[in-house]
Amino acid sequence: MTAETETAAPGALTERRGNVLLITLNRPEARNAINASVSIAVGDALAEAQNDPEVRAVVITGAGQTFCAGADLKAIARRENLYHPEHGEWGFAGYVQHLIDKPTIAAVNGTALGGGTELALASDLVVAEERTKFGLPEVKRGLIAAAGGVFRIVDHLPRKVAMEMIFTGEPMTSADACKWGLINQVVPDGTVVDAALALAERITVNAPLAVWASKRVALGVDEGAITGEQAGWTRTMREMGAVLRSADAKEGPMAFAEKRPPVWQAK
Repeated sequence: MTAETETAAPGALTERRGNVLLITLNRPEARNAINASVSIAVGDALAEAQNDPEVRAVVITGAGQTFCAGADLKAIARRENLYHPEHGEWGFAGYVQHLIDKPTIAAVNGTALGGGTELALASDLVVAEERTKFGLPEVKRGLIAAAGGVFRIVDHLPRKVAMEMIFTGEPMTSADACKWGLINQVVPDGTVVDAALALAERITVNAPLAVWASKRVALGVDEGAITGEQAGWTRTMREMGAVLRSADAKEGPMAFAEKRPPVWQAK
């Protein structure tokens, strides 16, 4: 594949399956790492789903053997904008702050560390393959999980379990994620999209207006935003700004690139 072809390829593909919109992250050569092309394609697809009354649920998955490896570090190094250029408020991948009325299901096929876990946390339901691992390893690189991960994981897991994940940066198996209620189902490898679509079909047989209203009430939505998350986003942006200015935030990625243990200075 040439660089030109790769650049021209959409960051995500969409397909209608009855009343379900299937979104597939489409950068398998980069383990579906999030760059602007992904954020544009996913964000636009969600907007399409929101505005189409025939779409009753959304499934998001990844092409190839990885769900999502998080942010595209090469794009960051080139100082590229990872967000949708016209709708930065939709957040990471055009997804994590992009609330729609339709139920969203993450079909997690393989690695979902960092930003991949944050996409799962942003979804209403999650189905994962047996081989999948979830985790927020950002602290191992001198960073924090700034796409909603730090405050959402505490809402999805028992507090002590969530704090262990945040502090250690160590991954959790899909079996443990299911045991603790982070995800809904664990399915055999290679079957997750079919399982997610089957779950979506159990939703779409119900009255759509009632389902969408129920989602808004359950999430505490007022005027298109989850009101209970606003303080979490404000704190995240404040703390992330301070962390990014630190020496440790530079040391983490550098040590990773040089394949050596980081030397933290707490400054």
